[in-house]
Amino acid sequence: MSSKQYHQPYTIISRTITRDKLPSLPPYARRPTKTMTTARYTDAEWSDIISQAQSSILAKLDNDAPPTKITDLFSVAGAVDHTLLKLDATAAQIDSLCAEARVNNFATVCVRLPFVSRCGANVSGSGVGIACVIGFHEGTQDVREKLTEAKSAVAEGATELDVVVNVPMLIDAKWETIYSELSALRAVAGKTVLCKLILETALLSDSEIVAGSVLASEAGFDFVKTSTGFLTAADLPSGVTATGATLPHVRLLSLCCASLPQTSESGETRHMRVKASGGIRTLEDAVKMLAAGAERLGTSGGVWIAKEAEQAAHHLVGQAGGNGEVRVEELRRGSVTEIVRESIGEGTGGGGGGGGERPGLQTRLFTDY
Repeated sequence: MSSKQYHQPYTIISRTITRDKLPSLPPYARRPTKTMTTARYTDAEWSDIISQAQSSILAKLDNDAPPTKITDLFSVAGAVDHTLLKLDATAAQIDSLCAEARVNNFATVCVRLPFVSRCGANVSGSGVGIACVIGFHEGTQDVREKLTEAKSAVAEGATELDVVVNVPMLIDAKWETIYSELSALRAVAGKTVLCKLILETALLSDSEIVAGSVLASEAGFDFVKTSTGFLTAADLPSGVTATGATLPHVRLLSLCCASLPQTSESGETRHMRVKASGGIRTLEDAVKMLAAGAERLGTSGGVWIAKEAEQAAHHLVGQAGGNGEVRVEELRRGSVTEIVRESIGEGTGGGGGGGGERPGLQTRLFTDY
């Protein structure tokens, strides 16, 4: 791949990801702009910084490490970004998405720009946030297009921006250019809008994942996110089978976040967080991702996951000394599956394995999202 071809349909190892055909972006009401600095280091300087981070972080990575976090099943729903990103989504489906998010107390609804305003009207006063994807799903759009999209999303009421990194640039180590783009997007978002960087981890090496995390942290992003959920098997490098979130990648991102502290303007230290997305369809998937370090879950299966979580939590509470928590030792034994089976049955439907429809998915499950 020519390193010049960043803003066209791009090829990674001879496979092409086709650009989404999006409607024209709505006009953005101009407002006074702040002076921003988007150039921080040269590529050579970034290379030294990133190389040090790679050596430190990858030396600590243990993909066979057992889970270390306890998951409160009653709080699983609060980690869900309830997602609908298909290009042919309808207003009625968006209304249903928002209604489900309100009922289940999900963290956000995650949509494309044309539906941000509608979501705002639907979830107003509920505590449910609105996440808008930027540069979706390829990330190769010109930075001016991404900035226009981000400005419009913020103006329409988005509370979070899920930004797709330019994967070819990341692979080609164009650190300065990527940082400049992320820094500009962070400035556009302002202080109150959360920014997540989608790395598309299935296309990256561990070293590239660390590099992307370093740039996100330095640019002031709040989350690093595994995947768009829109890759297919044909897009993957040789030997890679998972198109979405994997436990090793979530563990690596969690380690990156813990190893890359950020300092606020007031001098306080904080860390980015991890969003796992793509292929999270069941409570067992969700619990394992949370135990590996994720704090948000991007999924179109949130209603089903919330239903499973509530039933499993009540099952645990009913046991002697139970309190709704799935503990580390239970995860090590793999008993999450048994908890779910005991509480909701063997079938894919609720209510003792009756095999019914998965709520919230029957009209929307078109990809992992």
